[in-house]
Amino acid sequence: MKKYHKHDQTTMAAWAADCAERVLPLFEAAYPEDDRPRNAIEACRTWVRTGVFTMAGIRGASLAAHAAARDAKENDAACFAARAAGQAVATAHVPQHAYGGAYYALKAVAAADPGNAVVNVAAEREWQAERLPGGLREEIMGRIIVQERGGGVVVRLRKGEGF
Repeated sequence: MKKYHKHDQTTMAAWAADCAERVLPLFEAAYPEDDRPRNAIEACRTWVRTGVFTMAGIRGASLAAHAAARDAKENDAACFAARAAGQAVATAHVPQHAYGGAYYALKAVAAADPGNAVVNVAAEREWQAERLPGGLREEIMGRIIVQERGGGVVVRLRKGEGF
């Protein structure tokens, strides 16, 4: 697994939180009383801002967001949005979780409007890429693969060496 400098890790976490926050309305519109994904994003931002890290706090926020995703399994866009939040906060523990924040955000965008998924996912992926520093952009976006298929899109995360 690739090692990142602490500054890169906090940059990646802030970026993943931004990605997750952009799709959070897809979850909150369907589950307005469930604040677990929002709390995960807030926990991520608090860690980025303060550097204060407790494994129990980060893990709990991530697991709660993923539990919200499981509870939203009948709504793909909401489910993926909650997973994006869970992955973003987990970046505090393992930097590579930032990839998951962006990956699930793209999946949420695709699921929210399948008829326009190609255009919407391309625009969201461009937004994501523009917000990464050059030193991280190529590596991270090179692992988040978007392919047009059957009039829609498939989003994959390429793992492998260094991941």
